[in-house]
Amino acid sequence: MTKTAFQTATPPRPERHPVSDTRHGVTRADEFAWMRADNWQDVFRDPALLDTKIRAHLEAENAYQEKLMADTAGLQKTLFQEMKARIKEDDSSVPMKDGPFAYGSSFKLGGEQPRYFRLPREGGEEQILLDGDAEAEGKAYFRLGGIDHSSDHKRLLWAFDDRGSEFFSLRVRDLASGADLADQIGDTGGSGVWNADNDGFFYTRLDANHRPSKVLFHKIGDNPANDRLVYEEADPGFFMDVGGTRANDWILIGINDHETSEYRLLKASEPHAEPKLVAPREIGLQYDLEEGGDIFFILTNEGGAKDFKIMTAPAGDPVRANWKELVPHQPGRLILSVIGFKNYLVRLERLEGLPRIVVRDRASGHEHTISFDEEAFSLGLSGSYEYDTDVMRFSYSSMTTPAQVFDYNMKTRERELLKTQEVPSGHDASHYVTRRLMASAPDGESVPVSLLYHRDTVLDGSAPCLLYGYGSYGIAIPASFNTNCLSLVDRGFVYAIAHVRGGKDKGYAWYDEGKRTKKENTFKDFIAVAQHLVAEGYTSHDRIVAQGGSAGGMLMGAVANMAPDAFGGIIAEVPFVDVLTTMLDETLPLTPPEWPEWGNPITSVEDYRTIAAYSPYDNVAPHNYPPILAVAGLTDPRVTYWEPAKWVARLRERKSGDNPVLFKINMESGHAGASGRFSRLEEIAFSYAFALKITGKSDATPLA
Repeated sequence: MTKTAFQTATPPRPERHPVSDTRHGVTRADEFAWMRADNWQDVFRDPALLDTKIRAHLEAENAYQEKLMADTAGLQKTLFQEMKARIKEDDSSVPMKDGPFAYGSSFKLGGEQPRYFRLPREGGEEQILLDGDAEAEGKAYFRLGGIDHSSDHKRLLWAFDDRGSEFFSLRVRDLASGADLADQIGDTGGSGVWNADNDGFFYTRLDANHRPSKVLFHKIGDNPANDRLVYEEADPGFFMDVGGTRANDWILIGINDHETSEYRLLKASEPHAEPKLVAPREIGLQYDLEEGGDIFFILTNEGGAKDFKIMTAPAGDPVRANWKELVPHQPGRLILSVIGFKNYLVRLERLEGLPRIVVRDRASGHEHTISFDEEAFSLGLSGSYEYDTDVMRFSYSSMTTPAQVFDYNMKTRERELLKTQEVPSGHDASHYVTRRLMASAPDGESVPVSLLYHRDTVLDGSAPCLLYGYGSYGIAIPASFNTNCLSLVDRGFVYAIAHVRGGKDKGYAWYDEGKRTKKENTFKDFIAVAQHLVAEGYTSHDRIVAQGGSAGGMLMGAVANMAPDAFGGIIAEVPFVDVLTTMLDETLPLTPPEWPEWGNPITSVEDYRTIAAYSPYDNVAPHNYPPILAVAGLTDPRVTYWEPAKWVARLRERKSGDNPVLFKINMESGHAGASGRFSRLEEIAFSYAFALKITGKSDATPLA
């Protein structure tokens, strides 16, 4: 099928001001380094402070992509309306019980932001606690952060970001009057946790480089400038967060990078006590604490337990010397998370590539597994607000089955279906086919692939394919229900997820085999999946549109360099493409904590060479690249805007052929894109319109 052509337009031609950098005897020149604003920290707080020259270039990029995509304006509106029609506009979560109330969230018709409500435990009139649409009124960007009601149910601690830069402000609302107290704290990590008396809360403060470096305690009514410093982390290479337990007896300070963790804790009733160290950080040792009354459950890889095991320790003295094994390590069974209850321990684990929930009776030690019928599916543990209960909540979906929410009685083993995701425009699962394939990587590894396509799609190699990948930080991509992709599937696309190395889709070893010196496996796996889909007749190389975001956007840049002929198009969203430069800059928000994932090229020659060999920006070559779309946000602290801006400029300068490179940058958002649920759909519709355009399917009529 003939692909749709782009109209002729002249792309922006940014100035070139080469800046040299020499490390380990290697000199690199960056002709577009000027796109990084010197005052980038200030721009995160106020986008209006962006240098006028940089702003003019970014606006020229937007004008260019708007011109090339102008003929898809109608298609974008159609896609948006389709996706919106699949969303229940006045949707509501199933309220979760806590003491005298049940708490939940909902949307109103046409609403962009969620509302948070409560009602009496056994039903009754709703009380709106926080209306996100009202709070967002008049703001170009607005995103709610963590929301936590106090255990006496009198106050609500809530956070918001109105820049997209993830500098959250914390507020406290009196639930009797509905008014916010005078207390407001800025530059926080986006959540807080109440002390036992509910007269104050703990939170993390971000430093100038956007790192959570301090845990503080705020007493309601006090001047935040006088908040007590509970703990300060001196090592910029570690993330930090603060949380609590459902029994409201402990405050947990979690400190971690991608391979090492450490906890400090104090009683929630003693906010002025010094936090006690559980087990000191030891490179490679990971552990998490979960409440268990007079004990802590400890999920850890201690002693070489690569796929993790569960241990216990007395709550009063949980130091490492007191850890005792409860659930032993079983190679190939990756324990993902645990939730403790008074009488039960629940764990979510992955075995043979599929998730499962296991319930353990704490008194007898007997375990049972909650079973499911489909061969590929996604599970999520919602747990409970309450600790002393027999009922816990979980969610289930598959690529053809809309999300379902269940309450499960751990004692009687009865499950109650509380809600099935409603698709107002209609959804008939029998119209779709989902499959699980295995592609062979160059080294012989089998790479799982999840597929979704319409039952009437002809599989003779002519079908276009959207191939999604991520492959970093151990994040597994679930085979879950996605209403948005149906707009492509209904137009004859095969929608595929490549479960490449770098995630934990096949256990922790799957993650280890796709990081640092083995990062290239991630890219080779993805290319192998594309080749397998072609060999099996699902699509052809010039019909495959590859898509990935953030670290998945880095994957897009790498495979575009390594195998440009394997793809008919690339969609790279908030793409981490200037990996070497970023990992060489310890002032950037995420660089020091990211060294365990990518390597530290500042101190290690080997890490420098490894990253230099695949970093997309450093490896742009005179290839005939397929059409490429890059999407970014100006105030993104995770993948800074200048990475994709520079990448796009270099691609245009060095590539051969006439295929366009488009750059769409949201000048009022950050890493997560547009903040409202419908505004986000507009961004997805734009990317999908690009995929349809380059595969010649812009005018395709959805299959019945």
